[in-house]
Amino acid sequence: MLSDTHAPRRWKSCPPRVAEHLRGADAILHAGDVCTGAVLEELAAYAPVHAVKGNNDGPDVRAPETLELDLDGLRVAMIHDSGAAKGRWARMRRRFPSADLVVFGHSHIPLDHAEQGLRIFNPGSPTDRRRQPHGTIGILYIENGALHTTEIIPVT
Repeated sequence: MLSDTHAPRRWKSCPPRVAEHLRGADAILHAGDVCTGAVLEELAAYAPVHAVKGNNDGPDVRAPETLELDLDGLRVAMIHDSGAAKGRWARMRRRFPSADLVVFGHSHIPLDHAEQGLRIFNPGSPTDRRRQPHGTIGILYIENGALHTTEIIPVT
């Protein structure tokens, strides 16, 4: 799971430490700010890609503003900008009432928070860490409709 790759300024091609984790993935989720459609094409060489459009994405990024999908029985919603940190969980619950997991980006700040049957997850950015100690990606392990494990992985 990725967000905020910001190509071509930050993402020239898939960084080797990111590629290590993409190999063997069943699916790749990108929570927006790809910036150029070429990144989605590159990621599709690893696994099927599900993406939402970010505020910096160009016209060649063909992705919806929000996306709801079923991953092995887990109800996943995606949006780029989830709004302010204050009230985020409740806002995402209202916006996606049937979701088990909401994946978002925009802030570049990794977050994994679960409460009352809803997990919200921001993988951070693998290429533009801003004030974070590392660039990061997220990994989800889903089986039979359940989210078994989530990880935020440093890649820089």
